[in-house]
Amino acid sequence: MKILFLSRWFPYPVNNGSKVRIYNLLRGLSRHHDVTLLSFVDQTGGRPDAPEIRSLCSDIVVVPWKEFEPGAWQARLGFLSMKPRSVIDTFSAEMARAITTAISEQKVDLVIASQLQMAAYYPYFQGIPALFEELEIGLFHDRAFSPDGKIRPRHALTWLKYRFYLSRLFNGFRSFTVVSETERGLVARNFPRQEDQIEVIPNCIDVDDYANREIKKQANPIVFAGPFKYRVNYEAMLWFVGEVFPLVLQQIPDAKLTITGDHENLPLPSNQNIVLAGYVEDIKSLIASSMVAIAPLQSGGGTRLKILEAMAIGTPVVATSKGAEGLDAQNGAHLLVTDEPKMFASYVINLLQDRALHEKISINATALVADKFNWSKVMLKFFELIQEIANG
Repeated sequence: MKILFLSRWFPYPVNNGSKVRIYNLLRGLSRHHDVTLLSFVDQTGGRPDAPEIRSLCSDIVVVPWKEFEPGAWQARLGFLSMKPRSVIDTFSAEMARAITTAISEQKVDLVIASQLQMAAYYPYFQGIPALFEELEIGLFHDRAFSPDGKIRPRHALTWLKYRFYLSRLFNGFRSFTVVSETERGLVARNFPRQEDQIEVIPNCIDVDDYANREIKKQANPIVFAGPFKYRVNYEAMLWFVGEVFPLVLQQIPDAKLTITGDHENLPLPSNQNIVLAGYVEDIKSLIASSMVAIAPLQSGGGTRLKILEAMAIGTPVVATSKGAEGLDAQNGAHLLVTDEPKMFASYVINLLQDRALHEKISINATALVADKFNWSKVMLKFFELIQEIANG
């Protein structure tokens, strides 16, 4: 099958959650299909000539990505449109031309549009069977509604525009994937007509990439992997550093917290026990050498790939309910989950001090990932889905 894969993220180097998913999908697809990749690329965030990605695609075309600028004139005009402002401001005529050219020069059997930014180009591939890959509405929904269901007026308009826009966008696709049953339920409640078109393809990892990592654990390191470019990561660290970490330090004064990813010069409460590591080339080894991985997210949707990575490596995870959302995991067996700062601190302390608990969580979590979040298993379901879409 000839597949045109549209990506917001150039998937190499594989240094964020979106890229991990896209790279693994391409790796799986390339074994059985002919794939052309049309991808945006950040100025400093992609390596289009890398053999690791060139070997997976028969052709690759890249287009510079323009970041959303809320103050730009196009974005301001978005206040008068029923399209989300970010869609209007980041639209690329060059990408639209690249899609049109690719379709005119080859017989495309299927278009896979990864995430909203690429699904927005559906007018340029109308008439070709298409999959909206990784639909996510949780982040917009969570911003518009508080946990007790109250409307947040500041974000409610964005949510309404997003819903309206998606209801029109859906006409261009035969199916949509989401990463969890939680996300599937949210989409089905808001778009009941599309319920039968929604398929769950969870975020996964290639378990073989994490096997046999015999790295000695450090004394007390705690790790959080996530750049502050994504606001939910910054909010998570503000909560943990302000509400939780001081409680950990009361019991374990030499505990260290390492935060990876670009912190965007955003401020955190000053603490000599916090290391802002920035980009880490070998993130797997860092997670493997840590005693505890944390996911204290307060909002957002999807499945946290960094949690799956930590589980596969054998580093126990402490998460909020939002951080653990989308995982078919049991609290107390595969990870530890709480939204209360004192209990979160207690869980971290227990994992740092209790070897038996640490080993139990580690073993159970590794087995869970191998069983339910392994790309070698989940790709079989993905292959069936795209074949059904292509066959109509």
